[in-house]
Amino acid sequence: MAARPSRLIATLGWVLALAVLSGAARSAPAQSAQPASRIVSLVPAVTEILFAVGAGAQVVAVSSFDKFPPAVEKLTRVGALLNPDTERILSLRPNLVIVYGSQADLLAQFKQAGIPVFVYRHGGLSDTLDSITAVGTATGHAAGAATVVAGLRTRLDTLRRRVAGRPKPRTLLVLSREPGTLRGLYASGGIGFLHDLLELAGGSNVFADVREESVQPSQETLLTRRPDVVVELHPRPEMADIADARRAWSPLVSVPAVRFNRVHPLGGAYLVTAGPRLGGAAEAIGRALHPEAFK
Repeated sequence: MAARPSRLIATLGWVLALAVLSGAARSAPAQSAQPASRIVSLVPAVTEILFAVGAGAQVVAVSSFDKFPPAVEKLTRVGALLNPDTERILSLRPNLVIVYGSQADLLAQFKQAGIPVFVYRHGGLSDTLDSITAVGTATGHAAGAATVVAGLRTRLDTLRRRVAGRPKPRTLLVLSREPGTLRGLYASGGIGFLHDLLELAGGSNVFADVREESVQPSQETLLTRRPDVVVELHPRPEMADIADARRAWSPLVSVPAVRFNRVHPLGGAYLVTAGPRLGGAAEAIGRALHPEAFK
């Protein structure tokens, strides 16, 4: 069965996002003497952080892919990772632009124009907390950032205690695959915030030994690794379809997760966004791994 265009585009978009995962590097704070008052964010994760710490009113434009919080729907769109609209960004007279670490050419242009930048790179869970703190400092909302970080730590610590002492099932954390099939499957490797969330939620990553943020295993490798549980993260809720998941995994019936119906598709952008909503993502993974702990 052919994939619906919208679902295929969504899958390819997430695969593209995986391509910019660049190891456990920390976000770099902007070099500016005064808190930024006109901010352009090309990074949805940082956009969420900006609004969470209290800097939402200072944001004048966001990327084409920003969806959360709802307030971003009213803001100017200025492209994204591969197609930033530099002229439009400059016309907005920003005094801070948020860019990905992979956007070296764009970074050089803004530096040449004398515009402060905040360089964001994916990393581990601790790096996400550091990013929240750095964004708060750069925007004059250090206190708001401290509150967000404290709340997130509390939520994660609560989950950690809830699953403590329980057996850790060997888990495959799927980041992407083509609808209805295991083609194009990417899974979490042994570093990065998603790996950290899986471990915190009481799972043992079957690819913990792979020091990469994502891996693209063959079906033969999946048969060899034999996960007890498969957790799929889909950025769009409608893509977390149990019938689709069962169809995709049916050829690997010898895998324990498939044989014992422990394939769990989860949906929502919050699951794959390194920002303030990671507490909810960790809890969703925890519920899939240890449903008995949440009764």
